[in-house]
Order: sequence, then C-alpha cells, then structure tokens
Amino acid sequence: MLSLFERLKVPLITIFFALVLFFVLVKLFGPIPFSVTSVVTNKADLFTVEGTGEASGTPSSATFTVGVTKTGTTVQDTQNETNTAVNQVIAALKKQGIADKDIKTEDYTVTPNVDYTNGKQTPTGYTVSTNITVTLNDASKANAALDSATANGANIVNGVSFTLSDDEKTQLEDQARANAIKQAKNQAEKIAQQSGIRLGRLVNVSVNPTNQPVTLDKMSAAPALGGGAPTQLQPGENKVTLTVTLSYETL
Repeated sequence: MLSLFERLKVPLITIFFALVLFFVLVKLFGPIPFSVTSVVTNKADLFTVEGTGEASGTPSSATFTVGVTKTGTTVQDTQNETNTAVNQVIAALKKQGIADKDIKTEDYTVTPNVDYTNGKQTPTGYTVSTNITVTLNDASKANAALDSATANGANIVNGVSFTLSDDEKTQLEDQARANAIKQAKNQAEKIAQQSGIRLGRLVNVSVNPTNQPVTLDKMSAAPALGGGAPTQLQPGENKVTLTVTLSYETL
C-alpha cells in the first residue's frame, strides 16, 4: 500500500515544475499583460420644458410713515411745538391699539432758514421735522390709523405700503411652484404627443429665484391731511411668479 508521501509525490512535482516554468517566462518576457474593459453609458438626450406659475393674495400687514414739520423763529420754540404735535400723534396711534414697538421715530432734523435776498444771508427762523414709521399687523386698520394721525397734528404722510407676512409669502410660493410644475408637465406631454417623442424618467427639476411680490392696486386715494373725507386705502393683491424647468430622458 502506497504511503501518503508517495501518493502526493507526482502532483507536488508537477506543481513545482509549473511554478518554475512561470518564473522563467516572467524573467524572459516580463509580466503577463491583463486587460480590463470599462464601459460607461450616459443618457445625453434630454427633453427640457419650462412652466410658469402665479399666485396672488391679499396682504395682511401695512406700513406707513407720518411726520410733523413746524417753522418758528427760535429753535427752542419750534422744537417745543413740534414735540407737542408728535406726542399727540403717538397718543392717537396708541388709542387705535398700536403697540409702542410698532411706532418708530425715523429721523429728527433742525434746519435754519435763511433769506438770500439781494445777496445777503438773513436768518429768518428754523424748521424742525420728525418722521414716525408705523407698522400694522392688521392692514384693515390703516385707514383709521392714518386719519387719527393727521387729525392730531401729522402734516406729512408718505411711504404707505401693504405687505405679506412670511407665512403668506411661503403659501403663495408653494402655490405658484405647484402651478408652474403642472403647466410644465402639461406642455411636455402635449409636445411629446405632437412630435412623437417618448418621454422617459423625469431626471431634473430647477426653480428660478422667487420674484419679489408685486403689489397691485395698493392705494386708491391719498389721505386728506387735517380732515376731509375718510382715507380710502386699498391693499389690493400681491402676486408671486415662479418658473420651473423640467428635464426628461427620451426613449
């Protein structure tokens, strides 16, 4: 009976000579070359279409600026007269339910008045002016607030605007985006049907920066200073417009 060594002798000798032969070939001809083929495929044919969506909403907030300007012969007298009128305006605004934090003094100026007749500079007095910016969380109170301010001493009114809250802007943007995507998809389907293109996967969506809300019919009439008919300001509508681009693979 053959021993284990005798049974393995022939295979071991065969492996040994195979390794020696491989070593000799490498020494004579260098490393045996191996090649790996890499195939990358890209879908270059894309069908792109744009859609535009709009959404409008009525602003809920309002901002306006009222001011007082007085002219007098001395700085002190003119300042006192202006300060008295400003305090009356602020008190009237507070009676309308406007909080202190929503009433902000923007500027306060004292200007000397000079007469330049016949090339001479002759002081004639002083002008003191101050402006107050008022923010209303309820735009429907704008008319009453302006009337109250002008009835109590404000003789300057400017910068009336109606604005959307952050939540309102977000809602309008979401609605405009949805409308834009719907329009783009409808166009893609119609063009594909008419041209014979077969649409594949939707592979990319891009949205342009949001347009600043456009205010429509913001003011119907200027407020009457110091009395007259009640102020009639209309907030109108603010409009948000978005454009989206959809890219499809074609089959």
